[in-house]
Amino acid sequence: MALFKKKNDGAALNSVLVRRPIQKCFPIFLLPTFIAFCIGFLYPFAKGLFLSFCNFKTTSKWTWAGLNNYVKAFADESFLHAFWYTAGFALVSLLIINILAFTVAYLLTKGIKGSNIFRTVFFMPNLIGGIVLGYIWSMIFDGILSRYNTSILLNSTYGFWGLIILMAWQQIGYMMIIYIAGIQNIPGDLIEAAKIDGATSGQILKNVTIPMVMPSITICTFLTLTNSFKLFDQNLALTNGEPSNMSELLALNIFRTFYGRTGWEGVGQAKAVVFFLLVAAIALTQNWLTRRKEVQQ
Repeated sequence: MALFKKKNDGAALNSVLVRRPIQKCFPIFLLPTFIAFCIGFLYPFAKGLFLSFCNFKTTSKWTWAGLNNYVKAFADESFLHAFWYTAGFALVSLLIINILAFTVAYLLTKGIKGSNIFRTVFFMPNLIGGIVLGYIWSMIFDGILSRYNTSILLNSTYGFWGLIILMAWQQIGYMMIIYIAGIQNIPGDLIEAAKIDGATSGQILKNVTIPMVMPSITICTFLTLTNSFKLFDQNLALTNGEPSNMSELLALNIFRTFYGRTGWEGVGQAKAVVFFLLVAAIALTQNWLTRRKEVQQ
């Protein structure tokens, strides 16, 4: 026992001696990443926040405007329309993408032949760039709608559902992979115990599978919400906001305000700050609500 205790004490001492140099050098390893974070995120964010209270042509030549830019932003009808259009788009995308992704993931974990091939095929659209996807789907939709003498650019409703289809086609495969990982992580003993107790497939899904997959649901709903609100390149390529900016999402509206309206650079910056706060608040609220329902394994 004494010999065993000496060996344990020696191992603990060696562990402490190894950790001490690492702990001393930790700030050195952290410093490059922290500097890059400050240069690439903190400084641009602080600069943008400051410029949202200014009128400017270039970032070095500015005049203080106070809250005037924010007043103009909220008085801009196109910005308010883009907000509600984006909110509706995000909500519908959230439901469709996660329901379909979970359904596909659930089916592919049931031992279907060729499930690995299906996973690869479903995931592949996520590898295609948003601009390319936008132009591809634009040709597909216009090819279909031309039979009815119309176009996706002539009706904001067509544009809305076109963006939903594009977003779902691109994102379902990615979310499916996350759901598959969550489903495969469920202990088999729980499923077996539920079957022994006489639970049906529907009861197992409702009372075992979904509660145990809540961490995956949290991740997927977070990603879907933030990606929907941030959507830009697909919107630009598919509809470009047509007709008359009626299919314009928030990111595209901010871009056009900043680069397309002379003297509105400060207003565009104010919109960007509001946009950041909005997405952050919604994402954190969603994350808090879903994490409350997670089951501790």
